[in-house]
Amino acid sequence: MLEEGKKIILFDGVCNLCNGAVSFIIKHDKNDTFRYASLQSKIGKQLVKERDIDTSKLDSILLIDSKTRYFYKSTAALRIAKQLSGIFPLLSVFLLLPTFFRDWIYNIIAKNRYKWFGKKESCMIPTPKLRTLFIDQQ
Repeated sequence: MLEEGKKIILFDGVCNLCNGAVSFIIKHDKNDTFRYASLQSKIGKQLVKERDIDTSKLDSILLIDSKTRYFYKSTAALRIAKQLSGIFPLLSVFLLLPTFFRDWIYNIIAKNRYKWFGKKESCMIPTPKLRTLFIDQQ
């Protein structure tokens, strides 16, 4: 299902902020590290179930980097930033902050993301050029 060395980002497919973040990551993923699936997709639900991920964590971006390891909330966001081109890997310095503090800020944004950024009626449909990056489209 997943190419060797690739990491999966599971995101809220109806969230405008999340879709914008995925577009941003694609633009700055110069090493072709990531593959994507919405949490609402069949493959997204399957990946969550296979890893026995607590469903209370599903209001968050999830980064799956192996059969057993996954990260969510601020840890996922900062680990993703660490893999991007440009100055974004510098953001990983915030991993030194306590998780409860980072996630407190993350939770404020997550709680208000639909109000601040809006919500789509359905998950985004990638262009033919980007389709190969989305594992639920293959």
